[in-house]
Amino acid sequence: MAPPLLILRDIHLTFGSTPLLTGADLSVSEGDRLCLVGRNGSGKSTLLKIAAGLIEADQGEFFLQPGRTLRYLPQEPDLSAYATILDYVNDGLAPGDDPYRAPYLLEVLGLTGKEDPRSLSGGEARRAALARALAPEPDILLLDEPTNHLDLPAIEWLESELKGLKSAIVLISHDRRFLENLSRATIWVDRGTTRRMDRGFEHFEAWRDEVFEQEERDQQKLAQQIKREEHWMRYGVTARRKRNMRRVRELADLRDKARNHRGPQGSAKLAVTEGETSGKLVVEAKSASKTYGERTIVANFSTRIQRGDRVGFIGANGAGKTTLLKMLTGELAPDTGSIRLGTNLQMVTLDQKREKLNPDETLSNVLTGGRGDTVVLGTETKHVIAYMKDFLFAPEQARTPVGVLSGGERARAMLARALASPSNIMVLDEPTNDLDLETLDLLQELLGDYDGTVLLVSHDRDFLDRVATSVIVSEGEGKWQEYAGGYSDMVAQRGEGVTARKVAEKQQAKAAKASAPAAQKPAAKTKLSFSQLHLLKTLPGTIEALTKKLEKLQTEMADPALYTKNPDRFAKLSAEITKLTGEKDAAEEQWLELEMLKEEAEG
Repeated sequence: MAPPLLILRDIHLTFGSTPLLTGADLSVSEGDRLCLVGRNGSGKSTLLKIAAGLIEADQGEFFLQPGRTLRYLPQEPDLSAYATILDYVNDGLAPGDDPYRAPYLLEVLGLTGKEDPRSLSGGEARRAALARALAPEPDILLLDEPTNHLDLPAIEWLESELKGLKSAIVLISHDRRFLENLSRATIWVDRGTTRRMDRGFEHFEAWRDEVFEQEERDQQKLAQQIKREEHWMRYGVTARRKRNMRRVRELADLRDKARNHRGPQGSAKLAVTEGETSGKLVVEAKSASKTYGERTIVANFSTRIQRGDRVGFIGANGAGKTTLLKMLTGELAPDTGSIRLGTNLQMVTLDQKREKLNPDETLSNVLTGGRGDTVVLGTETKHVIAYMKDFLFAPEQARTPVGVLSGGERARAMLARALASPSNIMVLDEPTNDLDLETLDLLQELLGDYDGTVLLVSHDRDFLDRVATSVIVSEGEGKWQEYAGGYSDMVAQRGEGVTARKVAEKQQAKAAKASAPAAQKPAAKTKLSFSQLHLLKTLPGTIEALTKKLEKLQTEMADPALYTKNPDRFAKLSAEITKLTGEKDAAEEQWLELEMLKEEAEG
């Protein structure tokens, strides 16, 4: 068995007086697909930075095989030293790396390469950093929240790209579906240490619950043992002094063990303040249209949204999701057609950019609205410190300006304020950003039990599947179509995801090849290896076989009575179609790359 490429052993790190890591381990071998999971603040990103060599641990062992390459995707990249983002990405390449990868990846991620780093948005900087990390195809790839600021087509493309890489991958993400599709082993960062499970993320939660249940049983046994020893101390027959002193010391050790036990971090306690009941009809759109200049954003769109509906909005960045949402909530009037809002609506909005948080305002003022030290929750009031604890804030953070909170803490603050406002319709724009998986679980349960109406914009496929009763999807050229169910149901009905990426990828690859600077073209042309030639010959057959399988499954899925007659079969078909679609897309992309290499080799 080959030795690991990277080893972190018994890593300790303390910030100020607070221990963050107290014996964490990480081992990365050839072909590994590891996901790092844990609560916000557990030390996942810090451990990844130690693995990348950006932070030095207080103690512990670090080993990277000599000659091995490693690339790291940070959450907040610094591009300030570069004239263009193409320069930034190219600077991450080593001699011998493919020079066409940089412009190709930037094009796929919606960038030209000519952008000035000083004028980039946070999302553009993150996408440039993703291109820099992927371009060299390193031996080890460390990715911290790679799906942030990506739309659904880009997330699906990234999944396919990562599946095709030979690199060992360690990733942190709040996107469940992304983790499930890519991970083969799970590293759980919990209370300063790590546990490893050699199975993918889909098995994590059951494993985590088993660990907590065993800990609870162990603590109960420890309490009983302490009780027995204390009883002996009070009423036991006196034996030899030496033996008695040993039992006294053992009792002290047991008490110390119980006192120093760190239980699992508590879960956020989410509860929504519901307003008065709205009318049965919430929104009705009839032939509504909206154009900007020559571009049609919404064309002849009609829908009826009723009380209790939970509607997801899906589309690529720039498709017009925000415009459509503003029209349906009355913020923006249509050019033609009509939008009618129901009666007695109380709307609350959660903004994905956190723009409604004044960075200089204290957390306490944000939650109370500057009105004393209590939070009004419907007909009840709660002290702001108690409400903060429900959302996992420490009491000493009450006077902390929200501008210095972490991304996860700001997300929880926005959520806490939104849920405290009386409402019967919630408009949520990317509510999953920066929330840990446990808080996401609670938010999903809350929205499922919410009696009002939910309008939801999200790129999180799992969240949409769990929450939405229907989704409205951009079909291009201003056309929007509504599908019953969540994201997976939509894919099963359409036969594909948000966009058909095959044509787009081919055009982007050709554009990247054409736009590569002449100075970067390699002097010598490389012939395809025997294995590459074999793949080039066999992949069309593989793609054809996958296409036939998909057609067969989609024909069975087309039965309108299938879901009612056999919901288990419907779910199995949906999962199989999603899996085969991913395999087919990956095979087509691999064939395209090999065909380009062949054309290049043949001149």
